[in-house]
Amino acid sequence: MFKQIIIQVLAKKIGLRKEEIANLIEIPPSIELGDYAFPCFTLSKKFKKDPNKIAQELAYKLLQDQINEIEKIEVSGPYLNFFINKKKLAEHILAINDSFGKQKQNQKIILEHTSINPNASPHLGRTRNSIIGDSIYRILSFLGNKVERHYYVNDVSKQIAMLALVFEPSDKFSDLLNKYIEVTKKIENNPELEKKVFALLYKFEHKEKKTVDLFRKIVGVALEGQIKFLSSIGIEFDYFDYESSYIEHSKEILKELDKTDKLLKDREGRLVIDLKSTPLVNKLKKPFFVLTRSDGTGLYSLRDLAYTTEKCKKGRNILVLGEDHKVYAEELIEVLKLLKKTYPEVVFYSFVLLKGIGKMSTRKGELVLLEEFLNHALKNAEISIKKRKTKGDPKKVAIAAVKYSMLKNENNRNIIFDLQRSLNFEGNTGPYLQYSYARASSIIRKSKKKKLIKITKKEIKDINDQEFLLIKKISEFPELVNRAGNCLNPSVIANYSHELAQYFNEFYHFCKVIGDENEKFRLRLVDSFRTTLKNALHLLGIEVMEEM
Repeated sequence: MFKQIIIQVLAKKIGLRKEEIANLIEIPPSIELGDYAFPCFTLSKKFKKDPNKIAQELAYKLLQDQINEIEKIEVSGPYLNFFINKKKLAEHILAINDSFGKQKQNQKIILEHTSINPNASPHLGRTRNSIIGDSIYRILSFLGNKVERHYYVNDVSKQIAMLALVFEPSDKFSDLLNKYIEVTKKIENNPELEKKVFALLYKFEHKEKKTVDLFRKIVGVALEGQIKFLSSIGIEFDYFDYESSYIEHSKEILKELDKTDKLLKDREGRLVIDLKSTPLVNKLKKPFFVLTRSDGTGLYSLRDLAYTTEKCKKGRNILVLGEDHKVYAEELIEVLKLLKKTYPEVVFYSFVLLKGIGKMSTRKGELVLLEEFLNHALKNAEISIKKRKTKGDPKKVAIAAVKYSMLKNENNRNIIFDLQRSLNFEGNTGPYLQYSYARASSIIRKSKKKKLIKITKKEIKDINDQEFLLIKKISEFPELVNRAGNCLNPSVIANYSHELAQYFNEFYHFCKVIGDENEKFRLRLVDSFRTTLKNALHLLGIEVMEEM
């Protein structure tokens, strides 16, 4: 809020766009130097003056305006240092409620994430897709958008056809992983079996009833198990889009591509798109995007073109994918451009690595299932809670540990997962944030005030450094949510949450609340912190607890 005021007044004086000014504004290294700083170097060319001189002239002009929200403006060489009116900021922050940070952007957004192959329970590595996707959904919804969560079900994949070779009607969800590993090894030892896989895919595409029913049974068992588990950790979906329902539409896509000079048949008899004239030519070993097999059956890529085309008609389209699909996504987008169709914004994420395993693989059986991992985390959380002699729901602690560890890093950074560290109640962890919220709730309970009394302007006394740093950090929340939404990056919220909790715990250490002469003011500040942290953790899919 106050940063925006500084941006507005500067925009009027120097003729730069607000976006340009926002990118230039800095946070000084200490509060003695101010709350915000604007460097005047970039104005030298515009005004043909020394930046130090520009800073002095700007300060004089701004001081004439008597901006209520700014206590003072100081010049330090080429920098303009702004000091916020602490009481004005406190007045604003102490009046916040649960809607703090919300906006009304009103965009229609189609968000596709997760889409795990329906052949096993999700493993820890791939679940980063679900956790990032769910957080992006929460952030964009919080900003006032209508967001639809779509799950693309690969019900006509090679993996399903492989499972069909060994699937029994009595098989349960828990049986699928071992069955898949078993059939993978069989095919590796006997390549002739792969012909049976392709034969099944051909039958499915040509609607042979027995094969269609078998595929649907396998997919039904897998999807029910996957969705049940994801729902248990707070990840839900609005729509399930089945790949097989796009077989007919994909034929229309082929007709459209046939009108270009880029649809070719390769030596194997497959239909491919020539990508030689695209920016991808130097990235690809073979600059062709393969759409069909030699027997004419469509590949995932062809149906994905049809699916993506349909999604993009409905609104802004966002897709979450692992970095191993980056080249594929770039190829898909080039083909959509060729068709003069809208294409999605893609959020890529890097892998979750475990010591001794590295990148996980379902095919090789080298993985850790999230369900097993969470059960292990749950036991460890129970031990931690018992050792600390505290309260709290071990499941919520375990889920917070996993989700926060996935989200605190930039999407494009690998994670080496350390379970013990992630469950720590101190440091940069999910449980630390939950504990900070519970500590604030404890202060409110101990005050024995059923309802916190609103603070009047006159009751806001001198504000000390710990109080002001916490107030200022709380005030940054709306801007940070907006930034996270713009860059589709939940780590912005995760890192903000940790900093916010640190400022609160510093305040808690130095400032007595109950029984202090400023008790009423400080209780309101504690409650504003609670509201903000709860909102921030909600955006990460993490539940708070009143007691821990």
